[in-house]
Amino acid sequence: MNGLTRRGFLAGTAAGGASLVAGTSVAAAGPTAYGACGFGPATIPAGDPRYKSIQQAHNTRFTGTPDYAKVVGTPQQVVDAVGEAVAAGKRIAVRSGGHCMENFTTTPDIKALIDLSQLDEVYYDESRRAFAVEPGATIGKVAETLFKGWGLMIPGTGCAAVGVGGHIPGGGYGFYSRRYGITVDHLHAVEVVTVDSGGTPRLVTATREPNDPNRDLWWAHTGGGGGNFGVVTRYWFRTPGVTSTDPTRLLPRTGNQRARMVMWSWDSMSEQAFIRLIRNYCNWFEQNSGPNSPNNKIWGTLFANHASAGTIGLLAGIEDTVPDAEAMLNAHFDAITTGVGVPPMSDFGEVTSWLDPRNWVSDPSGRQKNKTADLRKGYTDQQISTIYRYLTDTNYSNPNALVNITGFGGRINAVAPDATAAVHRDSILRVYFTAGGWTGEWEDETHMTWVRNLYRDVYADTGGVPVPNAINGGAFINYADSDLLDPAWNTSGVPWHALYYGANYPRLQRIKKRYDPRHVFKHGMSIVPA
Repeated sequence: MNGLTRRGFLAGTAAGGASLVAGTSVAAAGPTAYGACGFGPATIPAGDPRYKSIQQAHNTRFTGTPDYAKVVGTPQQVVDAVGEAVAAGKRIAVRSGGHCMENFTTTPDIKALIDLSQLDEVYYDESRRAFAVEPGATIGKVAETLFKGWGLMIPGTGCAAVGVGGHIPGGGYGFYSRRYGITVDHLHAVEVVTVDSGGTPRLVTATREPNDPNRDLWWAHTGGGGGNFGVVTRYWFRTPGVTSTDPTRLLPRTGNQRARMVMWSWDSMSEQAFIRLIRNYCNWFEQNSGPNSPNNKIWGTLFANHASAGTIGLLAGIEDTVPDAEAMLNAHFDAITTGVGVPPMSDFGEVTSWLDPRNWVSDPSGRQKNKTADLRKGYTDQQISTIYRYLTDTNYSNPNALVNITGFGGRINAVAPDATAAVHRDSILRVYFTAGGWTGEWEDETHMTWVRNLYRDVYADTGGVPVPNAINGGAFINYADSDLLDPAWNTSGVPWHALYYGANYPRLQRIKKRYDPRHVFKHGMSIVPA
């Protein structure tokens, strides 16, 4: 699996990495007070040699021009930075990892950028009996610290470079969400810098406890999206219902991973074979995604790259400690490949350590356009045929363009849709459409037109977007797509927030009004106060 990226597969045959020993109790680690590293704040104004490093987002289509960036290292520095900007009447944007897919941190009206990248500690907080994670930490750092220190994990994205600051409040998910739920199903508390009606910033801690007067603020950060309510300065994680005082029992445990990858050449893939492959894949998740299904232990993702990449790949895995893990995984592949009639160009499996780089995907920067959809049932044959037509279009060439279909459901669907702000609790698949990796503005129209037309045609029966119905579940806010605001691309008459938030949107609006009455924290698809 080496060379695996979100946008494509390269054949991999390297041996598995050595496993790490975990499971012993580790004393409370990390800073006992904020600012142990002594960092910041650092102000980077326009004209400073460091300025260019903070201008551009991960999606390099977007370059900001703030008056300055404030790089912070403690929550009090965040409070001061917010207060300074508000007092000066400057529009604020906040960035942790910078992986926002739209221009939410780079529009010309943004004058003060608050950079959280150095606020990045991960440690056990004995006072809350929970693991504290600061917003500048990357998913990779969180995974490594929790695993090496305690043998634990939280079910987040497999993109190691993503910052948790924006990933978590959108209701982050990953491969092991089918078994353990989404990331925010383990979120115990959140610390947020908010701004009151008088323009004064304050630090608020909100927990999931029923008697917490700020519980609504916690709830808003379980799927309400980043940049809406304030600046998160710390998250705490502990699985609900766990009463142990042993930190090694507070979150899901993990160990070695058994994974298998099968790849096919586009040269041998007919339309009929492609339809059968995707149909089998969707059928398997329809039949094996109930909250208590034993096959929730299997995660899977299918990368249907554009034909110019040469390959289609199916990757799935299971924790190696699961009884009959190998047999379960092989049965999964048998069900999906039955009747496809195309021999794979490679079929590779191995057991690796949880932290082996081959278990993680990379998401290289570049100019890109991305879209998303959740599915309650599998695609129709007509929709699959539409996807095939675009992926085999000889008038378009981009090896980084793809349709990625990832398994969802399982324990994700054991939670009521209003228990968290993440409303998509009956979906079984999450689909990611992308055209990415190009370098020049002169290519924008070609690549963006391709992915926009693909998405529109797949959802032609519902106005060009996945309007929730018996098949569609809506869309995922962490893959923000401003086209949902545009009546040229969204002809459904259904507003963007209905796809992202469903019936939870009015409550989010009320919380927005309470905690951000001045609408200080906003972007192109931000929640509008009630």
